[in-house]
Amino acid sequence: MREITIGKNDAGQRLDRFLSKAMPLLPPALLQKYIRIKRVKCNGQRCQRSQRLQAGDVLQLYINDEFFDQPREDNLFLTLFQPKLTIVYEDENLLLLDKRPGLVVHADENEKVNTLINHIQAYLYQKREWNPRWENAFTPALCNRIDRNTGGIVMAAKNAETLRVLNDKIRGREITKRYLCIALGQMAPPAGRLECFLLKDEKTNQVKVYHRPVPGGKTAVTLYKTLKARSELSLVEVELLTGRTHQIRASFADAGHPLLGDGKYGVGEVNRRYGETRQALYSYCLRFDFPTGAGILEYLRGREFQVEEVPFVAKYFPGR
Repeated sequence: MREITIGKNDAGQRLDRFLSKAMPLLPPALLQKYIRIKRVKCNGQRCQRSQRLQAGDVLQLYINDEFFDQPREDNLFLTLFQPKLTIVYEDENLLLLDKRPGLVVHADENEKVNTLINHIQAYLYQKREWNPRWENAFTPALCNRIDRNTGGIVMAAKNAETLRVLNDKIRGREITKRYLCIALGQMAPPAGRLECFLLKDEKTNQVKVYHRPVPGGKTAVTLYKTLKARSELSLVEVELLTGRTHQIRASFADAGHPLLGDGKYGVGEVNRRYGETRQALYSYCLRFDFPTGAGILEYLRGREFQVEEVPFVAKYFPGR
């Protein structure tokens, strides 16, 4: 419990408005709940959120210590009173989450609070599975990333050993990820392999495609299979044999079949005609192959997980 004595400069304010400024990490909805259930008292008595504070009033606050901290990038998860996650699978070691397009996985220059990792941390904090104040507490971490405008399965480790194992398996290519995308035109042949070299331009955050080795270029190998085709659109399943930045988007555009909605590598006129502003690309399936030992995650060997729905599939290829 903490106490705050109201000075003359804070007198006259509503209780809830004063507390929202004194504890910016405390979500407004949670603050109102704490007042309602008497975890906030004034001079030892129950109080109302609208009551006006007087100089000399003493507030008794039965609120977790972390809400009294100053906002920092590593504690902004506390401001998320109702974390929003679509959970594909969860156990004591990891979470598999269906990240929807438009959500960033980590904070960037445009978004600090509404990120996937913050929603994960808020979820685990509220379940009392994790608290950053615990001694030697491991911070839940993502094992893979997906672009803001791409959707799909993201792996999050709840402990250090899980993070180590999954990072090793990703490096060893022991985890298979399959994607669904909508490409313009019809692939010829309908199934095959795209091979090229990708060179990233850090200034534009785009990659250039080459068909010969170039300094700094990285090999990119993509397997694809057409599942359905209609008019000028094809629903294609993709498997990456390498994991390069924008690999699917750039490789398909180079092959003459850019993804619908792709603002970097696609066809603006077609995207506008369909009203799509995000690339039709989804990491929909994840399989733990594990040909070698997996330690505490051995029980996942051979298991496969899929998202329940890929929005653009239902929109353009219903009934698949």
